[in-house]
Amino acid sequence: MSHPSPLPLLVLHGLRLKGFADVSTLAATSGAEPVSIELTLGELHGRGFVHLPGSGSLGWALTRDGRSENERLLHLELELLGARSHVEAAYRRFLGINQELRSLCTDWQVRGDALNDHDDVEYDESVIARLGSLHRRARPVCVELSTRLARFGRYERRLAAALDKVRDGDGGWFTQPLIDSYHTVWFELHEDLLATLGIDRTAEASHL
Repeated sequence: MSHPSPLPLLVLHGLRLKGFADVSTLAATSGAEPVSIELTLGELHGRGFVHLPGSGSLGWALTRDGRSENERLLHLELELLGARSHVEAAYRRFLGINQELRSLCTDWQVRGDALNDHDDVEYDESVIARLGSLHRRARPVCVELSTRLARFGRYERRLAAALDKVRDGDGGWFTQPLIDSYHTVWFELHEDLLATLGIDRTAEASHL
């Protein structure tokens, strides 16, 4: 059965993945109502786990204690569910696709020694077709993860939405930062897997 993570974990985790986020962003990534996000942020702020840096215009962020609490809750959840081996297996499948996605993003942005000006429709369509093929292999990884941890189900929907926008002619949804582009969502999925399993990115090669 798929386990819904508690809202405090989702909020802390959302801030870890985003760096900075406002209430609407956290509501979108967690699936919770904005009023519930506001109440949870207030509770976490009172415990010293989140803060509003500077003027607060960038949104909420984790404190050092908040990051530690996020790691503690992730570890506790994974162990209580007995889901570590399940997530590790999905993570290994993810790594088998990850390098291909990185190459695809490079091919979308660069052709030879120059930036891709996207004037060659045939070339762009070939890269988009490859992204579609990759997505068909990535989708089962997200589905597999979501059978144990419900929060991973949102990645498949967000990746599919970005792919649809690229196919509809808005190429920014391939790699553009600061929106839910395919690359942005993929990067967050990668970070989520690393954080959930307690893996340091610098040591990731040992898991290949």
